[in-house]
This record gives sequence, structure tokens and C-alpha cells, in this order.
Amino acid sequence: MKRPKPPLNIVVVEDEPLIAMDMEMMVEDAGHKVIAEAASLYDAQSWDNSLNPDIAFVDIQLARQTSGLDVSKMIQVRWPQTIIVFVTANPKIIPEDFGGAHGVIPKPLSQNGFLAAMKYLQEGVCDPPPTVQQPNSFTASPAFAATWYD
Repeated sequence: MKRPKPPLNIVVVEDEPLIAMDMEMMVEDAGHKVIAEAASLYDAQSWDNSLNPDIAFVDIQLARQTSGLDVSKMIQVRWPQTIIVFVTANPKIIPEDFGGAHGVIPKPLSQNGFLAAMKYLQEGVCDPPPTVQQPNSFTASPAFAATWYD
């Protein structure tokens, strides 16, 4: 499998405009590119199939009574290689199997925590396993972490 090189292509699925804007700025501060954004499953379904995101940051509770779990499933079907990270204020609602996601970043977001998670993910995506320690701001799903160390 060919590994992506930085800058990574990122999609952001977040229904709170200020949080979405903060996330986009932090992604760009980390040297990556936001290629699409959405506030709901319906918005994400309108994305062009050629997007090919490397990482998707997905809130769980979205606009128009849609769920990040459904967005995760849609992304898995359309772009199976995409790393999906839930960003949520309530990590306890994430299923034990992480709903197919590769990890979780809890809200509220801090710039340092988000950037540390981005660095860890960049290494994990581009040149696994990551050489930096997993930051407290990111929890990898057990299945995802195992792919780096098998």
C-alpha cells in the first residue's frame, strides 16, 4: 500500500461553526489541507468521490438529526483507506468497537492537544508506527493501534 505524504488531505464534519473553524485552522497550522467540510450526513454525502481524504475528523452529534456514526460508515464505503477520528464531548457514547473509527479526540479541543494528535496521526498514516508517544488528547482504537505494531 502506498502511504500518503504530508500535507495530508483532511475532511472536517462538525455542526458547530466556531468549532469547525477552529479545527480547520489547527489542521492548516499543522501543515495539512482541509479539502471538504460538512455539518451533517447529508452534507457529507454530497462530497465528490474524487476527494480521497487521508483523515476525517467527525463529530458524533451532527446537524439535521444525523450522526457521525453514519458519516463514518459512509466514509468507510467510499474511501476505505481514510483514517476516521471522532471528535466528541461525550466519548462514552462511542461503541466499544469505536463504530469503525480509528480513534477519538475529546472536546473541548485545545490547540496543543489537537496539534499533538495531528503529529501522532501524521506519523501513523505516513510512516507507521508513530515515533512520538500517543498524546493524552487522542485515544486510538485497539484495532488501529495493533496495525502499527504487528
